[in-house]
Amino acid sequence: MKRLLSIELQKIWKNKASRVLTLTYFILLTFIALIASIKFDLGIFKFHLAEMGIFNFPFIWHFNTYIAAILKLFLAIVIVSMMANEYSYGTLKQNLIDGMSKKEFIQSKFLTVVLFATVSTIFVFIMSLILGFSFSSYTEFSIIFSDLDYLLAYFIKLVGFFSFCLFLGILVKRSAFALGFLLVWNIIEGIIKGILTFKVFPESNIAASIMQFFPLESMSNLIVEPFTRLSVVKNLGTQIGLDNFKKYDVELSSIIIVFCWTIIFVYLSFRLLKNRDL
Repeated sequence: MKRLLSIELQKIWKNKASRVLTLTYFILLTFIALIASIKFDLGIFKFHLAEMGIFNFPFIWHFNTYIAAILKLFLAIVIVSMMANEYSYGTLKQNLIDGMSKKEFIQSKFLTVVLFATVSTIFVFIMSLILGFSFSSYTEFSIIFSDLDYLLAYFIKLVGFFSFCLFLGILVKRSAFALGFLLVWNIIEGIIKGILTFKVFPESNIAASIMQFFPLESMSNLIVEPFTRLSVVKNLGTQIGLDNFKKYDVELSSIIIVFCWTIIFVYLSFRLLKNRDL
């Protein structure tokens, strides 16, 4: 396992584009801290984002994992390029000639996916602790470490999404086309969701019950948007007569669905590679 992972990391680090994208991703994650310095002064309308409670424990776990997940596309490009380069540079064929089995090859790619997700999760955890201790109004131990299930959801979301990207990289062989397919699939899910929500089942929650089984939608459901959870937003909604019944908890069903999709994508990647002539 260590040998397989070492081989993949060497490939990524020796590729300048992959190296730059990986470093850019983690640098951008640190920019979340800059949100604390944003202040709006529009006459009588003034507010400081940090003072709105976005870095309060335990809300910070929800907020930071949601924002960090938006940036996952940078690592997605690395994952797709990692697979596409195997075909472009002929390293896949060379690895097989050197004795690596196709199963080991997929294992090495999936281990890289898990490593990226793990490092990213640890990074967000440490950064959230630093921001929380700097700005949070609540520093009790029981409060600090509540809602850590958002970190679990973040990890599973990254593994699932990167596994999807790995599958597309093997399926399409070209990074640009694979990313294009990812975009098209996202649009397709959006169209299906719109049709089910506004045309087929406009007065029920059946559309949401169906859409939760789609890959990208299921990943999105792991961490719902946190902004309407803020007290200032809730109070504003109450004043204008809008009640918020949204569930913000990490649902076990969403975790199971994404976990199943991860297994499916890894299995399809292996079957596709096994049956393909190189």
